[in-house]
Amino acid sequence: MKNKITAEHLLRQASVYVRQSTASQVIEHRESQRLQYRLVDRAKELGWSKERIIVIDSDLGTSATGSVNRVGFQELLSAVSEGKVGAIFSIEASRLARNGREWHTLLEVCGIMRTVLVDQEAIYDLNLSNDRLVLGLKGEMSTMELSLLKERSQAAIQHKASRGELYLSVPAAFIKTQDNRLEKNPDRRIQEVIDLVFTKFRQYGTMRRVYKWFLQAKIEVPVVSNGRGPQTIAWRLPSTNTIMKILDNPIYAGAYAYGRTKTEVTFKDGRKRLKKGIRKEQKDWDVLILDHHEGYIQWAEYENNMKTLAENTNKKRPIVKGSVRGGEAMLGGLLRCGHCGGKLSVKYQGRDGNHKRYHCSQKQDSAKEKSCMSFGGYRVDRAVTEALFKVLSPIGLEASVKAIEKINDKSKTITRQRELELEEARYEALRAKRQYNAVDPDNRLVAATLEKDWNDALIRVVKLEDKIASLSEASFWLSAEEKAEIGELSQDLPRVWNHPNSSAELKKRIIRTVIKEIVVYLKEDKIRLIIHWEGGEHNELEVLKNKSNQRALKIDVETKKIITELARIMPDKHIVAFLNRSGKTTAKGHTWNPVRLRAFRSNNNIAVYREGERQERADFTVDEASAKLGVSKTKVWRLIQQKILQAKQVCPGAPWVISQKDLESEAVNKAARSKLPKRPRSQNSKQQMLNFQ
Repeated sequence: MKNKITAEHLLRQASVYVRQSTASQVIEHRESQRLQYRLVDRAKELGWSKERIIVIDSDLGTSATGSVNRVGFQELLSAVSEGKVGAIFSIEASRLARNGREWHTLLEVCGIMRTVLVDQEAIYDLNLSNDRLVLGLKGEMSTMELSLLKERSQAAIQHKASRGELYLSVPAAFIKTQDNRLEKNPDRRIQEVIDLVFTKFRQYGTMRRVYKWFLQAKIEVPVVSNGRGPQTIAWRLPSTNTIMKILDNPIYAGAYAYGRTKTEVTFKDGRKRLKKGIRKEQKDWDVLILDHHEGYIQWAEYENNMKTLAENTNKKRPIVKGSVRGGEAMLGGLLRCGHCGGKLSVKYQGRDGNHKRYHCSQKQDSAKEKSCMSFGGYRVDRAVTEALFKVLSPIGLEASVKAIEKINDKSKTITRQRELELEEARYEALRAKRQYNAVDPDNRLVAATLEKDWNDALIRVVKLEDKIASLSEASFWLSAEEKAEIGELSQDLPRVWNHPNSSAELKKRIIRTVIKEIVVYLKEDKIRLIIHWEGGEHNELEVLKNKSNQRALKIDVETKKIITELARIMPDKHIVAFLNRSGKTTAKGHTWNPVRLRAFRSNNNIAVYREGERQERADFTVDEASAKLGVSKTKVWRLIQQKILQAKQVCPGAPWVISQKDLESEAVNKAARSKLPKRPRSQNSKQQMLNFQ
């Protein structure tokens, strides 16, 4: 056997290949490692010097099934191809490769470069037919062994899972009993936190809102530590993944499920690639056993939660509704174009981004193509809301009771969690006290540590008590009058809906609860809406479409009249100053500026003031009238107040306008030349003058 190794082989290096399949094997199966590293001694026995022996162990913890790239194996194959390797030492064939492609590639290269393979038992020369046959059989047996092990283990796993007894991991909310059953964790704090997750999801309808609520309230959730040693439960603030695992796992609905995901195999760059964790549809799960154990929610609620989460997937918005988004548009995700079948998107325009529009962008793949439709959202939202009122009014709302219950819901929930946390902290403090009392006082090394632990536990108790006290002070209760007012509001849905404090998000969730989809058709100046209600009913609405430059919001008639009149006597900058001084605003509640005033005049066909046009009409202001009469402005105002001089004023505070005819009347000129009677200083005739010295 030693004759197969020649001087030529000894001049080249001896490569000792060391590999174990998984990281756990690297940590736990240390004897296998030692056995493989001991091949270095075998190489020395066969004549290689220490300097020419190379150990390749970079593939420790790497599988040889061909699904991953093995750096060490590629290094070995490259060195053999370059003629640097005289012999490859491996404990057995399965260490080098577990798939036919890599195994036979290695044998072919070794045969060409005259490299021998050495294991614990023999030396193999690939140029000898018998040795090549033996190695070929060993490679096939290694591949067959792996396949057989997989089949047997998978069959055993499937059989155990079909009985509902296979638990790869158990969440913190459950415990596994000695007879292999699942039960709720008896810890009340854990149970109530899990219940709280599902309660908040019913309230908010999105996973992210639940996650943000827990962060804002600083409520921790239980997490299982899956490290080495006994399983422990840690409390920490949740991540989005933590909340999603609670909502998505059927174990919380009392069901046992196995095989919810699958692995897809593809070939890329000539190598097998595995894509794990691909979700299956529920009907394709390998095992599903309902009522397997006591759950936190019912199965029907779990299915409804899954439907809600699927519809909240915003990446699939052309297909699903998507989650409730911010903004004032009530129908986002519900409108579908009746012409092309695409979903309508929401777009906010205007300087402040508060002008909502719905538009179809299905055909806008290029700049040349126009969208099917685009229209303002105010009239459509109002029409659908009115239809919603007609549907919901006969049902009778229980809004008053629910509103009263939710007033202090958040503070009560947080307080309850803090109380449970305090109860646990008091137990830890009591346990620390018992440990301290049990130790020998003279053993100061141990006693000092236990004393510190006891003090830390007591400090935690005090902090939690302070938090609970502050929460109690912050809470408030409704008076009888406030409860009665809420009860009255519950009978008037439009009033509640249009209340300034009503949440836009809550309105959208109500609409999505009763409306499945709205199909929109656009014809000339009308928008045709076909509302598909949950349950199969549908009805049609027609809404007038805003014409070009038409505004859904209109300014009040009084302000329009003021602007129309003032535009005939003064320029825009003076009109803007007067309107803002008088507290007049635009239709959207903004103050006036020259740009907004010009836009308003343009939309209402009000001509701009032309310099000198008032003089051409022979109209005078108070200043001009005082100059013409040769009197003070105060006297002109008194003439107007005493109705001697006729003057027009569009509204209180606006400039007076006096016509030339009235200004040149004989009565006005006579009054201007005479001394006007003064009003008495007091209504009391006995009032005397106070003479100053």
